[in-house]
Amino acid sequence: MSTPAVPLRAARVVVRGLLIGLLTAVFLAPFYLMLRNALMDSRGLTAPEWTWWPATPRFENFTALFEDPSVAMGPALGNSLLVAAVTAPLSTLLASAAGYALARIPVRGRGVVLGLVVATLMIPGSATFVPTFVVVGSMGGVNTLWGIVAPGLFNPFAVLLFRNFYLQFPTEIEDAGRLDGLGRFGLYRRIALPGSGAMLASLGALSFIDSWNSFLWPLVIGQDPSAWTAQIALSTFLTSQTINLPGLFAGAVVTITPLVVMFLVAQRYIVEGIASSGLKG
Repeated sequence: MSTPAVPLRAARVVVRGLLIGLLTAVFLAPFYLMLRNALMDSRGLTAPEWTWWPATPRFENFTALFEDPSVAMGPALGNSLLVAAVTAPLSTLLASAAGYALARIPVRGRGVVLGLVVATLMIPGSATFVPTFVVVGSMGGVNTLWGIVAPGLFNPFAVLLFRNFYLQFPTEIEDAGRLDGLGRFGLYRRIALPGSGAMLASLGALSFIDSWNSFLWPLVIGQDPSAWTAQIALSTFLTSQTINLPGLFAGAVVTITPLVVMFLVAQRYIVEGIASSGLKG
């Protein structure tokens, strides 16, 4: 009975390895195509014959990307980095504080506030886009980086995740803090906040990625080229008048690199944070 089990186990290992390899190839295919196209010229990209890799890779496409006088890719990348670096920690800290308040502070109307937070998830972004632009514009936020950052500081989904996390947070630790004389803010700052490191890291990474990839709001609010983000600068390579495919793909490789690095560094924290939020299955 034990002899047939060995080939069956080996077959399962082979099938599992093939499946993992296939899924990995599917996942990496867009990155391969992006890099391949970034190293080709316009003629090679539009040629009817398929080439797996350019015979002479054009690494100068990346140099031309930053030397193009019509597109300030360097400053745009700096703007994107600044916007994402400010939005990610601030939105995560605000969501953490709001989630802790909803989970731990027994005040009248807490359920109503929670319902309003949930209700905001049901409102499509298109319905609030124009009012948000009117408010930010009236405050002088057009063509400013703070005008890009401000609407993204409130994340109701992150608030709900933090609330679920703090509902599972051990109350015994907070009771010990109260014996030491800590108030609500002290309990949050010294006990709850340090104890939610995985949630902070995972939601901070997701907020960074979302802010970096944002296109429509920065496009509308950042009308001057000095306020462009990387995504807006990248869109200028593809217009109704000109199409610069090598520059477009080279820019895509450059702009996606920080996100790949961010994901590789934070993937473990993202999984741990979502698992500890209570939203399993």
